[in-house]
Amino acid sequence: METIYLNKRNLAAYQDMASSNVLALGCFDGLHRGHVKVIQSALQVAKERKVSLSVMSFFPHPKTVIGGKECFHYLMPQSEKEKRLCELGVDTFYLVEFDRDFAGLSPQAFIKEYLIKLGVTHAVAGYDFSYGSRGAGNMETLKQDSGDMIDVTTVEKVEYKGEKISSTRIRQQLLDGKVEELPYLIGHSYEIKCECAGFVLTPYSNYTLPAPGRYEVTLKNKWNSLQTEVVVNEKSVMLTSKNQVPLWLEGNLTIVWNRQMRTERDQTGEVFYEYSTNESSA
Repeated sequence: METIYLNKRNLAAYQDMASSNVLALGCFDGLHRGHVKVIQSALQVAKERKVSLSVMSFFPHPKTVIGGKECFHYLMPQSEKEKRLCELGVDTFYLVEFDRDFAGLSPQAFIKEYLIKLGVTHAVAGYDFSYGSRGAGNMETLKQDSGDMIDVTTVEKVEYKGEKISSTRIRQQLLDGKVEELPYLIGHSYEIKCECAGFVLTPYSNYTLPAPGRYEVTLKNKWNSLQTEVVVNEKSVMLTSKNQVPLWLEGNLTIVWNRQMRTERDQTGEVFYEYSTNESSA
């Protein structure tokens, strides 16, 4: 898969090199089940048309530019997103620089410059995708804004327990400490990469940590894994393992978040931990 960091300075050059493709559109933060359905739908169209599959995403997240959010809780860094997109069969990943100039493009200008001139013949996105200044364009207007040059597939809402699966919902689950439900939203347990030494685990940037508390997790690298408990501290980005991590597992690790522990006290007042009871069934 080729990753192209697209901006107004190099756009013309990539327009000149573009060939016919099917494009999946979205921010795709976390690549949850809804995102995967969009990309798989686009892949099916690309195979039918015998053209390449592209994905277009935006960074930084539009909410940081339009909404002015200085602190935004990303679910995964771009490097992990690229790995996952490659696994999903994507040929080209366009990562567009989202700034105020880009946010101010009219819907028609966005379609012309970033879709038509990049060889897009068919666009696929979720039912609530919007584009152009103030989000004036949507999936119902995309074909018209392209002058009927681009066909459109709209992917309907993907739900769990009657609610839309979204990156916003996943972030809130994490901030509430409810990691047990995330496999039903993402398709697998939530994972973050970290650096480990002794009792201390230091997460890499652009991940959202669960709420402060104690969690049952799995630590793993390419060869080994270990089930243990970690503490998410109130004011620190560092995590603390209940037990010292063995030397054969230290270094670059993945933390798989299994479930939260709840705090209890026995009759003597001593604090102990039990597994959380907010687990969900599919």
